[in-house]
Amino acid sequence: MGLTMSWCLLLLGVLLPASSAYTDFFTSIGHMTDLIHTEKDLVTSLKDYIKAEESKLEQIKKWAEKLDKLTDTATKDPEGFLGHPVNAFKLMKRLNTEWSELENLVLKDMSDGFISNMTIQRQYFPNDEDQTGAAKALLRLQDTYNLDTDTLSRGNLPGVKHKTFLTAEDCFELGKIAYTEADYYHTELWMEQALKQLDDGEVSSSIDKVSVLDYLSYAVYQQGDLDKAMILTKRLLELDPEHQRANGNLKYFEYIMSKEKEKEANKSLSETDEKTGKESKSKKGPSKDYLPERQKYEMLCRGEGLKMTPRRQKKLFCRYYDGNRNPKYILRPVKQEDEWDRPRIVRFVEIISDEEIETVKELAKPRLRRATISNPITGVLETAHYRISKSAWLSGYENPIVARINTRIQDLTGLDVSTAEELQKDEPDAFKELGTGNRIATWLFYMSDVSAGGATVFPEVGASVWPRKGTAVFWYNLFPSGEGDYSTRHAACPVLVGNKWVSNKWIHERGQEFRRPCTLSEFD
Repeated sequence: MGLTMSWCLLLLGVLLPASSAYTDFFTSIGHMTDLIHTEKDLVTSLKDYIKAEESKLEQIKKWAEKLDKLTDTATKDPEGFLGHPVNAFKLMKRLNTEWSELENLVLKDMSDGFISNMTIQRQYFPNDEDQTGAAKALLRLQDTYNLDTDTLSRGNLPGVKHKTFLTAEDCFELGKIAYTEADYYHTELWMEQALKQLDDGEVSSSIDKVSVLDYLSYAVYQQGDLDKAMILTKRLLELDPEHQRANGNLKYFEYIMSKEKEKEANKSLSETDEKTGKESKSKKGPSKDYLPERQKYEMLCRGEGLKMTPRRQKKLFCRYYDGNRNPKYILRPVKQEDEWDRPRIVRFVEIISDEEIETVKELAKPRLRRATISNPITGVLETAHYRISKSAWLSGYENPIVARINTRIQDLTGLDVSTAEELQKDEPDAFKELGTGNRIATWLFYMSDVSAGGATVFPEVGASVWPRKGTAVFWYNLFPSGEGDYSTRHAACPVLVGNKWVSNKWIHERGQEFRRPCTLSEFD
C-alpha cells in the first residue's frame, strides 16, 4: 500500500477530471473580481447621489441669490416697497407657500437610492475575518519572498501592471492586525514603516505618531529589546507628556534596567545567565509554526533552492512525444520537456488551448468554494489559515471539452483515468471510500501565466516548477511497487503578483495493474 503524496499549499488554482472523474479548480480571484464590480457599482451610485445633491443645492443657491437682491431692496424702504400692491401680494405668497416649498426641498433626502444600493450590496462585503486573512496573506508573501516593508509599501514588485502603494494608515492597520495575533515581529516592521512615512511628511487624518509609537514600543519590548523600547517610549512622551500608559511603561522599563545594572554590579553573570540575556535581546523573527521544512520551501519559492548539477542537467531533453505510439499522436506528436530527473517530472507544452481554458474556468467559477485540509489530529476537514485557495469539481459528462481533456490525459500518460477521483470527499479516509487505491500519479495543468511567484516546489529534492500557461506537468506519486515516493511531496508557492489557475488530475492505482506493472525489484 502506498502513502498519499498530496501536500498542497495553493494560493490560486484549479483541477481537472477523467471520463467519469472530477476536476478541482482553485482561485481566490473569482470572488475578488466580483467585489471590484460591486465597488464600481457603488461608485456609480455615489456619483448619482452627488449629482442629485448638487442639483438640489443649485436650486437652493438660485433661490437664495434671488431673495438676497429682493430683500436688500425691500429693507431699504419697507413702506415704499409694500406700497406696491404686487409686492405685498408676493410677500404673502412667498412666506405662506414658497418658503414651505424651500423647506421641503432642503429636508428632501437625496440619498435614498445610494443607501438602498449600499444595503443590497453590503451582504457581499468582506468582514473583519476577510480583512485579517488578506493581511496575513500579505505578511506571508513578505516572509516567503524576503520583501522589506518599504518595497511592499511603495508597490515595487516584479511584473506589476497596476502599481499601488500603502499609506501610513494602511501600514498601521497591518501592524495592528499582527499585534492582535501576538505577532510582534511583524507589528514592529509595519509600525516602523508607518512611523517612517509620517516622519517623511505624509499627512494622515486618522492616525498620529503617538498611536504608532504606542504599539511600536510595546512590540519592541515584547521581543526583548528594552533599550530600544525605552527610546521609543521617551519619544512618545515628548509628543504627549501626559500619556498615561507610556508614563507607566517608562517607569517599569527603568525599574527593570536598574535591577539589571544592580545584578551586574553585584556579581558577574553565569554562562547560563549570559545566554539567557542574549536570547532575550534577540529578535524572534516571523512565525515558523505552520509548515514543516518552511525555510527550504521559501527558498525554492524564491528560486534559491538546490541547483541541479550540470551533469544531471545534460540528461534533460525536450522531444516530440507520441504517447508510446498512440495512434492519435503518431502523426501529430506533442511537445514534451524534462523538468527534473529524480523524481521524473515532465512538462507537456501547448497541451491545452486558450479556448479550452476559458471553457473550464467558466464552468468552475460558479462552484468555487474555499479549499480545506484534514486535521491530522481530529481527521475533520477544516480551513487552514495558510491555504487560501478555492476549489470546484467538474465532471467529464458535463461538457464535451472537459471529456476531451480527460481523454487527452489518458492517451498521453497511458493510464486509465476512469478510476480517478470522482468527488471531493468529506471523509478523512476518502481514498478508502473511493475504493480505487492510492493516488498513483498527478497531472497538473497551468491555465494562466503568473507575473511573480506561484511555483510548484518539491522540498525533498529542491525542485521548482514554474507556471506557464497552456502547459501541464506530470509525475508519479508512487513507485511501481505501490510504495509512496516521498520525493514527490510538493507545495504551491503563494502568488506574489498576478493570479494563478491550475487544473489538477489525480489518477488512482485501480485499473493500472497492466498499464504500469510492478517490476521484479521490491525497491522500485
